[in-house]
Amino acid sequence: MSSGIRATLIGCALFIALVLGLFVNSILRQPGLSDDQLREDHGTVVLPQARAPSPFRLVSQDGTPFTDADLRGQWTFAYFGFTHCPDICPVTLAVLAEARRQLLEAAEREPFDVVLFTVDPERDTPEVLAEFVRYFDPEFVGATGERADIAALAREVSVAFAKVPSEQEPDGYVVDHTGNIVIFNPRGHYHGYIRLPHTPDRVLTAYRTLADRS
Repeated sequence: MSSGIRATLIGCALFIALVLGLFVNSILRQPGLSDDQLREDHGTVVLPQARAPSPFRLVSQDGTPFTDADLRGQWTFAYFGFTHCPDICPVTLAVLAEARRQLLEAAEREPFDVVLFTVDPERDTPEVLAEFVRYFDPEFVGATGERADIAALAREVSVAFAKVPSEQEPDGYVVDHTGNIVIFNPRGHYHGYIRLPHTPDRVLTAYRTLADRS
């Protein structure tokens, strides 16, 4: 067999293998979840158009400024809660910590950042926040500041909170608040939220789906 014919046959074989590979890949590849599937099956609501929050300046648990610029460059899953919260806040942070742990263990992609924006700035000083968030994950960030500044940011991401009198609390109150996990995309824009109940699977499904789209 001449070298020219041999080269032609090899080229044809490689072309056929390439076509077959693309065909098999198109069959095996699972399509990403739609917004409707995320909402109905996984409790994640994606906004029709992501929205940039107004510039803000808060204080991190380290006492350094935490601003809207710190939300850029990575996916951020944020929660508006407080350290005296008896149930949903620690449960949600534990869920986020477990989801991050699974991502790191699988080494499949960079994990998302987590920020706890306090809705109780009178009690949640940077020092108090530092001890609280680092109990769940040393990479978690806590942010506090003026109540008006936190409330303004909360309104922009569909979160409400208010003090409620409570005889069981030493300080005489608790804080009722929206339980959504707020999602910021790498541009720092409000991208959507995850509704209760929170589970690591819901968080991971939301993150993987949204990150794969970007």
